[in-house]
Amino acid sequence: MENLEDLKLMAEQWTNQGLEYLQKIPPFQLYAAIGLLLLTTVLLLSSELRDGSSHQGSVTSMEPNEGTFVFHFEHAKKGKIKPVHLVDVPGHSRLRPKLEEFLPQAAAIVFVVDALEFLPNCRAASEYLYDILTNANVVKKKIPVLLCCNKTDKLTAHTKEFIKKQMEKEIEKLRASRSAVSTADIANDYTIGIEGEVFSFSHCCNRVTVAEASGLIGETVQVQDFIREYIKP
Repeated sequence: MENLEDLKLMAEQWTNQGLEYLQKIPPFQLYAAIGLLLLTTVLLLSSELRDGSSHQGSVTSMEPNEGTFVFHFEHAKKGKIKPVHLVDVPGHSRLRPKLEEFLPQAAAIVFVVDALEFLPNCRAASEYLYDILTNANVVKKKIPVLLCCNKTDKLTAHTKEFIKKQMEKEIEKLRASRSAVSTADIANDYTIGIEGEVFSFSHCCNRVTVAEASGLIGETVQVQDFIREYIKP
């Protein structure tokens, strides 16, 4: 219970900082992270990245959370380390418009899916990711995306390969269905994929990679490496 209370307090502190960060921080320092549906798994991951501690359970958030910090493993490094500004936007459908406020200054995006509860949420997650990949800011700036499969340490979790293939299949269905609708009825700014070919993330103009993680046990190395690839220390 103490860990959950700590997480709630942390979320409140980050939320109170508000959007004032966006006016102060250069675009290359801003890092956007996106959670899936009601699970703010990015908050668990960001807690691990920030202080090196693992947390049990999850905290449901209905507001974006953000904070600026140096990764815990970098504290021992000599010299000045550039902090990372992390924004956690929960994936609930009512909050998705909030993402538009952060994308213009995002250096990279981490899209987190729950590897344990993936199948029931596959279509919804794929639709959300499709909307991100066809967003004008993402396409024009070629913002890199990391598809992060969380909780892969669990025995019943789906592998990142399985999740990648299933989401590519769902996005292919979306491409077909939305291409049949007039452009006036489509909210997306751009289309993705190669005409005449089955969709693959490799067809995107921006880089899309897949990684595994577990915020509960502190396995976040692939996420850390992705962040530092685009936000140099």
